[in-house]
Amino acid sequence: MFPSLFLSFHILILPLFPQPDFLPRASAAGGKWDVLLSDIGVSAMHMQLLNNDRVVIFDRTDFGSSNISLPAGKCRNDPNDTYSTVDCTAHSVEYDVVSNTVRPLTVQTDTWCSSGAVAPDGSLVQTGGYNDGDHAVRTYRPCNDSSCDWQEINPGLIKRRWYATNHILPDGKQIIIGGRRQFGFEFYPKTSPADYKSYNLSFLVQTNDPLIENNLYPFVFLNTDGNLFIFANNRAILFNYSNRVVVKTYPIIPGGDPRSYPSSGSAVLLPLKNNSGAEVLVCGGAPKDSYVNATNGIFLPALDTCGRIRINDPNPQWVVETMPGPRVMGDMVLLPNGNVLIVNGARSGTAGWEYGRDPVLSPVIYRPDKSIWSRFEVQNSSSTPRMYHSTAVLLRDGRVLVGGNNPHAYYNFTGVLFPTDLTLEAFSPSYLDSKFANSRPIIVTPVSPHVIGYGQELTIGFTIASGRVIGSLVKVTMVAPSFTTHSFSMNQRLLVLSGGNVTASLDNTTYQIRVITPGSGILAPSGYYLLFVVYQEIPSEGIWVQIK
Repeated sequence: MFPSLFLSFHILILPLFPQPDFLPRASAAGGKWDVLLSDIGVSAMHMQLLNNDRVVIFDRTDFGSSNISLPAGKCRNDPNDTYSTVDCTAHSVEYDVVSNTVRPLTVQTDTWCSSGAVAPDGSLVQTGGYNDGDHAVRTYRPCNDSSCDWQEINPGLIKRRWYATNHILPDGKQIIIGGRRQFGFEFYPKTSPADYKSYNLSFLVQTNDPLIENNLYPFVFLNTDGNLFIFANNRAILFNYSNRVVVKTYPIIPGGDPRSYPSSGSAVLLPLKNNSGAEVLVCGGAPKDSYVNATNGIFLPALDTCGRIRINDPNPQWVVETMPGPRVMGDMVLLPNGNVLIVNGARSGTAGWEYGRDPVLSPVIYRPDKSIWSRFEVQNSSSTPRMYHSTAVLLRDGRVLVGGNNPHAYYNFTGVLFPTDLTLEAFSPSYLDSKFANSRPIIVTPVSPHVIGYGQELTIGFTIASGRVIGSLVKVTMVAPSFTTHSFSMNQRLLVLSGGNVTASLDNTTYQIRVITPGSGILAPSGYYLLFVVYQEIPSEGIWVQIK
């Protein structure tokens, strides 16, 4: 019996010759691009925003020399490095959003295609990589000067983790799932005897396509019941990681094509609202044979569909939607107002060295609360291709930081179709347009950063220049900044806080909204979040809150 689905069919007619941007410019709705820095020194393969408004960016140590030197004549000595045992250039930088500057950081072993998450105390915990870094754990504790740098524990993992996925759990630990030729999971930090083991997950064996894989960097989300939704290849399970039991098996996504690396679609957990259930959206990717064809110089069109599923329904089924155009290697970023930005990627080919073609330069906004036929809105184009090894993360001011693109085994700037890109851009969604300035809330209290507890009333004071405010159009959101690499934003999470009672001062210049913070670490694992007041879909600048 076939599952009931709402399907939208589009006939796609491709031009005879490759076009730089498939999405129609005439329908562009807004948004603005700005080049922030022309050369940050490294290619932005991995990115994470931290609670001091600085972004840690890194690629890999065996690319060869980067374009930024380590400070004070410092050099990295690694006898196991596959490119150079002595390297005086940096392969990680810290980007300061406020000053728009970068400073070099030192990673000792190879971080290529690794994973990570931010711990409850705000430290970035990065795991695995390649070669002598595949068992390493590296931590980066943010600071407000230039004294902080990477610290490494090697070995810190039980198994090699390369192309794995991390997720923060309600108790503050990380679960590390999968990786190349790894069909299980483990936990970090190692605080009990049970943490010094790796546990099998047969689902990763079942979803492994021989010689292609198509199940690396699985999409993992913490469900509202405390179990993990794990999507790999073209299907998903709900997994009780404590008892190591599959609670639910979901239908194969319609069409059966893979969405995981190297087919590289992307996915988000849609905003969590009061008692509305949890929904996952999976978009783009590449047909199953794309990788093999690309190795032979044949670049198949990417997928142009998204699958959306209510994961807690008694009989969950995928609802298929059609994007404005095909996209592989895209990134999906939750915006403060609950919409989703789909950015970066290619129209054909797949992830891997030199395997992407026809860059998609126009982002798309997905509005999950609109009717199914009107959710996608094409945005203004960038002029910079961002395909393999590109990233995008949300900033506190509501912009989206975008960087990367290196489809080569080394840094290669000339004589290639898509040169290594070291620039850093920002995409400003249309809610940052000056015409909305009078509708933009400004949070007055509490002051950032602020500590909150679970299940407590939180009063937020804010102003809006336009004067009178319609209380029903105000909401408060909390966003967990993500660790982003290879088209997936790990730990990305947005909660719409319940309550929402708005009161005004006598002169209607200052307002208060009372909301209830998340009730448990299952809904919001402890740690740092960006909190926004949103009015008529226009978000304030965020403030940092730490829930614990």
